[in-house]
Amino acid sequence: MRKLIFHIDVNSAYLSWEATRRVKNGEPDLRLIPSAIGGDRDKRTGVILAKSIPAKKFKVTTGEPVGMALRKCPDLVLAKPDFKLYVQCSRAFIAICRKYAPVVEQVSIDECFCDFDNTERIYPDPLELAHRIKDEIRDTLGFTVNVGISENKLLAKMASDFEKPDKVHTLYPSEIPEKLWPLPVGELFTVGKATAQRLRQARIETIGDLAHTDVETLEKMFGPKMGRHLHRYANGIDPSPVLAEPEEAKGYSISTTLEDDVEDYDTAHRILLALTDSVAARMRADGARTLCVAVTIRSNDFKNKSHQIKLREPTDGTNEIYEIAKKLFSELWNGKTPLRLLSVALTDLTKEDFAQISLFSEAAEQKARAQKLDQTVDALRSKYGRATIQRGALLRDGHEVGKKYKAQMETETSNTGQKEHKPQGNK
Repeated sequence: MRKLIFHIDVNSAYLSWEATRRVKNGEPDLRLIPSAIGGDRDKRTGVILAKSIPAKKFKVTTGEPVGMALRKCPDLVLAKPDFKLYVQCSRAFIAICRKYAPVVEQVSIDECFCDFDNTERIYPDPLELAHRIKDEIRDTLGFTVNVGISENKLLAKMASDFEKPDKVHTLYPSEIPEKLWPLPVGELFTVGKATAQRLRQARIETIGDLAHTDVETLEKMFGPKMGRHLHRYANGIDPSPVLAEPEEAKGYSISTTLEDDVEDYDTAHRILLALTDSVAARMRADGARTLCVAVTIRSNDFKNKSHQIKLREPTDGTNEIYEIAKKLFSELWNGKTPLRLLSVALTDLTKEDFAQISLFSEAAEQKARAQKLDQTVDALRSKYGRATIQRGALLRDGHEVGKKYKAQMETETSNTGQKEHKPQGNK
């Protein structure tokens, strides 16, 4: 009874998909030249969403401002995002995966897990199967993927992040000492920059060091839940199943770990608005509304504080949720201790279409206008991408505030109650 899970990840997805389209039209292959997706070259605005390997040699990084990337690489070829194309390519590669795997769990636009448990009579050779799927995607669709093979989702995910592009790698439990433990601790899935820094300060340099650290020590450093999680992952333990259908979200949350400490209310409020703008839109896309809003902060001494409030009526309005989040934030923060993390969570969801009728027509009209505005913004972003329209409060002196925070937020969003493997690296 063999356990077998694949993690299939598109190499530099946004750039690969744009490159594939251009090659079909007889244009140069963006993957072979210094190139990137994102922003406006003439205005030097926006951020880098994905980069080619040649661009990486110029130290162009995902999430950095376009202007900075162009200073590093003046000849950088920039292509604007095309989310319609991305959805088409995503559906095509997932369709090929579904041809082979009994169960496929798509965890982002460019990656999925395939469950091949107990299929040894159909697919006796996992490596041959992985190469077959990888090559069909490349030869049929024109872009490449990496395939990671193991017995659980974590190890398959880690394996697919080994050497790229167009590769197949294994990371079975028996291979953990050789392939996983020598890696820097920051490369372990879910270990962010701040956590990696704290581990290195404690002389825990590699994943192997982490695996051999007492659980009690890690619990004292990070708390019981996080300490046990780090120890399990460092030892390659992950019992989570591949889900045939996504679980119904029990809540929506989003957080950003700040590279620079936030020390003033104005900046904090703008980041809170960006967080609320993103998480409320995701909730509306699922036709849900929230009855509970929570805000979490983490100071630069790594102490967390949270506060939540139950609502009398459900809401899905960005502005309404933002005003609630600001109030909760003001109750949490004294404005003195620098902040390293901000988070907004929406729980106690409902999809029932009811609302108490306001006795004041002006308030009802304001709410209706706000709903129409949210719907319009959602429609524009769905059609043309998130960068198409930004809220004015996120602009300062004509320039978008907190670009690097927003770039981080795109990879720090999760559904409460649903384990989501977040995109890593060059998406």
